[in-house]
Amino acid sequence: MVRRGAHPLRAPAVRSSVIVLVLVSMAFTAAALTAFIQKAGNDLLVEIRQADAKRLRQEAFSALEVTLAVLEDFRQADSGLHSAAEGWNDPLGWAEWTPSEGRTVEVTFQDESGKIPLRHADITTLTNLFLYWQMPPADAEKLADALEGWMQSGYVYTTAITPDYDDALIPYAEPERPMRSFGELAGVYYAKDVFFDESGLPNGLFWRFVNDVSIFNYSQPNANGANEDVMASVGQYTDAQRQHIGDYLSGTGQYAQQGANYFQNSGTLAAVAGLGGNANVFGTTISALRINITVHDGRSQYRLSAVVAPQGGATLNMTNATNPTAAASASSASSPANTSVTNTAQPSSTATSAKTAAAASQSINYPFTILEMLEDDEIPQPSPAVLPNS
Repeated sequence: MVRRGAHPLRAPAVRSSVIVLVLVSMAFTAAALTAFIQKAGNDLLVEIRQADAKRLRQEAFSALEVTLAVLEDFRQADSGLHSAAEGWNDPLGWAEWTPSEGRTVEVTFQDESGKIPLRHADITTLTNLFLYWQMPPADAEKLADALEGWMQSGYVYTTAITPDYDDALIPYAEPERPMRSFGELAGVYYAKDVFFDESGLPNGLFWRFVNDVSIFNYSQPNANGANEDVMASVGQYTDAQRQHIGDYLSGTGQYAQQGANYFQNSGTLAAVAGLGGNANVFGTTISALRINITVHDGRSQYRLSAVVAPQGGATLNMTNATNPTAAASASSASSPANTSVTNTAQPSSTATSAKTAAAASQSINYPFTILEMLEDDEIPQPSPAVLPNS
């Protein structure tokens, strides 16, 4: 019996509304709980990764010290390091060093001094390098011109390029000193369009450039570590000559019976290459060596990359950048009317720390100078899609 004045569907409607509200509340609660669990999971992964890195970091540095000790033994025995073909390609095995139980350690090398030292690369060498990349001659000359203008003081551009540094959102000028980082390419007129894609990310040519040139300071590339790009652009060697050189170093082809070898002087290089080319522009001793160490512990890993220089080897480019405005002010301040004014400019923190580290290395008679030290995520890794072809 329905009570007079009461709507027969009101009670069921109220119950339905309550059910809807409960379901909505449960949905919001579930979404919030899911978000919380995801965030907590991410935070936990970060903590685990940091803990793993801390555990494996000590192992990596121990392996680095063992590697440096082995390299120093070979350096003293052979009057310098020339190539891994000397026998130091497996330093941990040579020293009979083993990591902690359950861990494995990999050590690889890259002869940093096998690259073209950008500090000493003239416009002809850079143009030849870009031409070997199959760039159109006009583009190769333009790119080389832009790079030289960025690095040289008082440089006069030889092509019809007009850098627009003054028109940037934040105006700047060429530093007029050798590059200290490949990241500087993003600020170089025209070069930023060649080495970076539309999103501002390094492209394949960027990584090929990194693979061919070095930002460290040494006089000439080591022929034992030079790739085909360097051999072609610096040594002016033909395809056939580069094949002969490669066969000699790897112990293949006509040199298959002798095994892997290395050049001890430019005369041997000239004899192996044959007529033509220029062997005198190459050295045969390593000035800077990149040591890559990876420690594995199950699914966890830790990576360390260090560039070291033996005594008398490569150094950092520590020349201070030129500030045109400050230079003009300093020029005015040095006039006869202002002879009491002194220059109080301080070197960059990077240069200061590098000098301090070098002085410390000498004070403890350490056999190597560490030019660069990168760990894990600091180590640049090109995407497989943009890896250089050579």
